[in-house]
Amino acid sequence: MNASSLADHIGGSLNALARPAQISFEFFPPADEKMEQTLWESIQRLAPLRPRFVSVTYGADGSTRERTHRAVMRVLHETSLLPVPHLTCVGADREHVLDIARTYWKAGIRHIVALRGDAPKGQATYQPHPGGFAYAVDLVRGLKSVGDFEISVAAYPEVHPEASSAQSDLDNLKAKIEAGADRAITQFFFDPETFLRFRDRCIAAGITASLVPGILPITRFPQMLKIAARCGTAVPKWLHQRFEGLEEDADTRRLIGAAVAIAQVEALSREGIQEFHFYTLNRADLTYAICHALGVRPKREPTLATVRA
Repeated sequence: MNASSLADHIGGSLNALARPAQISFEFFPPADEKMEQTLWESIQRLAPLRPRFVSVTYGADGSTRERTHRAVMRVLHETSLLPVPHLTCVGADREHVLDIARTYWKAGIRHIVALRGDAPKGQATYQPHPGGFAYAVDLVRGLKSVGDFEISVAAYPEVHPEASSAQSDLDNLKAKIEAGADRAITQFFFDPETFLRFRDRCIAAGITASLVPGILPITRFPQMLKIAARCGTAVPKWLHQRFEGLEEDADTRRLIGAAVAIAQVEALSREGIQEFHFYTLNRADLTYAICHALGVRPKREPTLATVRA
């Protein structure tokens, strides 16, 4: 790259990052007192970045229903953030799921992440609950019968592991949007081109709803590998090499995890992507650093001297 090309590259990057990005964060409900303390310390750290919303997961098999509800209500009543509960089709009949939705609506919750959910423990493959919503598209329709919720759904740039084909997976996403979903948040990925190619396929298929890249800052590489194996995310060889030999070096892992994610969001920003959803794993430090690199900073209140001037 010559000097002129380098200048153009840097200038384009700075111009892209100069535009304000919209961000959102995902948390999971704490299982014990120590985890709850970590969660709320993270929320307090990230809240000044003024995310568009913060979502709270439901557990792969619906097992955290009560804890999710408690966390959502606490965010609603004790912070200025917009809480968004996840809701799945697993483990409940239609009326029970709709009752949960009605409870949220009465509490003032107007946005839900609607997911199919994964098979409960001990069940080899997903089977719809008798009398329940079979798939996310059915859940979206059910939620719209309760109220005019803003609804986010999941998208898979590398294809859902259970989909029969990439086309059927894309058709399913389009059906969820046509059923009333407003936004699709992607599963995490590591190659920006993976997202960009998927975005192009969505546009070609007539999907016009917002497509938001899901970003996972890596803190513990083995944990990430297990999650990636379950959801079909490809982990490139170069990423294995970056984290090789760092099992006992948490500080260096965090530095590399931040660098990887910052490069990822910068590459996407240069392609016009200005909305990001962060899978925080209830930790604030890496997500905060990545948002800082994106240009998302706490809004400073004017000092007395500034007001007088």
